[in-house]
Amino acid sequence: MRVAMIGTGYVGLVSGACFSEFGHDVVCVDKDAGKIGALRQGRMPIFEPGLDKLVEANSRAGRLRFETDLARPVAEADAVFIAVGTPSRRGDGHADLTYVYQAAKEIADALDGYTVVVTKSTVPVGTGAEVERIIGRRRPEVEFDVASNPEFLREGAAIGDFMRPDRVVVGTDSERARQAMRELYRPLFLIETPVLFTTRNSAELIKYAANAFLATKITFINEVADLCERVAADVHDVARGIGLDGRIGRKFLHPGPGYGGSCFPKDTKALLHTADAAGITMRIVEATVEVNDKRKQRMALRVIAACEGEVRGKTIALLGLAFKPNTDDMRDAPSLDIVPALQQAGATLKAFDPEAMGEARKLMNGLQFCDSAYDAMQDADAVVIVTEWNEFRALDLARMKLLLRRPVVVDLRNVYEPARMLAAGFDYTSIGRPYPWNEAPKG
Repeated sequence: MRVAMIGTGYVGLVSGACFSEFGHDVVCVDKDAGKIGALRQGRMPIFEPGLDKLVEANSRAGRLRFETDLARPVAEADAVFIAVGTPSRRGDGHADLTYVYQAAKEIADALDGYTVVVTKSTVPVGTGAEVERIIGRRRPEVEFDVASNPEFLREGAAIGDFMRPDRVVVGTDSERARQAMRELYRPLFLIETPVLFTTRNSAELIKYAANAFLATKITFINEVADLCERVAADVHDVARGIGLDGRIGRKFLHPGPGYGGSCFPKDTKALLHTADAAGITMRIVEATVEVNDKRKQRMALRVIAACEGEVRGKTIALLGLAFKPNTDDMRDAPSLDIVPALQQAGATLKAFDPEAMGEARKLMNGLQFCDSAYDAMQDADAVVIVTEWNEFRALDLARMKLLLRRPVVVDLRNVYEPARMLAAGFDYTSIGRPYPWNEAPKG
């Protein structure tokens, strides 16, 4: 099939590359000429493991192309995907649909013959209906359907998620559109991937409900971690104990400094606005957002407490800045709360992240960016593990002790075992685990 992917951000680029890997003829369109030029030369605008090789292979095979003008790709397409950004709107946090509706207008003007227009962007309930109205008003003579096909891609594992998904969700009442979407996803039918066909409104809500549930699960185990610290329990034992219950499951039960990224913060707030507009109060989601925001703000207090209550005049090394490993995404990362709080408390900060320092430089001032984890630890008074990159999981503890002025480690991702760190002579603080050698960290 012929596919036009409007938008080459995270979702559009990954989806377009993966559809071309399925054997479809894909054109990814973006108005940013610099981005398109870079993609044509094989330079990726984002870091995602394996994406560069996938783009290169399918571009070389002629199945994947990049353009700045959508007119011809849309006119020739069997399916057009809207994969533009839907950032939180300033002031109220609602999803900003400006780019979606603008794309719909431009698609309408270019349609030529029956086409399925698919919203791939994460959008509130009713967006597909509005896209349909926009196209219908501009081109009443054209045959088309509008479907919803939400994405469920995890940054850092997006290609595997697309190629081997838990499920594919398609929202449409049109049998003709269903047939087109079945053909697009035919390779997944062959591996018996569940494909759920729903109404368009249901599909739009599924995405938000899924992300809100996962955000709630993360926030729940973080609150359990706080309780574990007070009662000398181990949150990892508790998480395993409840996660083995098939009704609960093991995933998303790892404690940390709070969730961030491009999806959970934005989508939980958008869901709350959708509920409010419908006259519904979602108290659990409201509490999840509030608790998570406060948690990220409190993480700096843990660092200060580990430094004997004072960081003024001290140097702190931060390992990791991205909201999670295997991505350079800094959106709503916990580090964005930790860094300014420690700076305000008087600390000098050094940092290293394998991929996110380019993005971090745009967002953080007064930070010394280093060439390696060990470079960041040189002459620091404490080291804080903010993001659990694999290269931080087997650091040379003896070398760390030599580099640090004081052997203080604040592990916000529970990468290391407390007993091992104690035996190695470190003053070690982590999340939700008993501290037999000192008091549980406050905050």
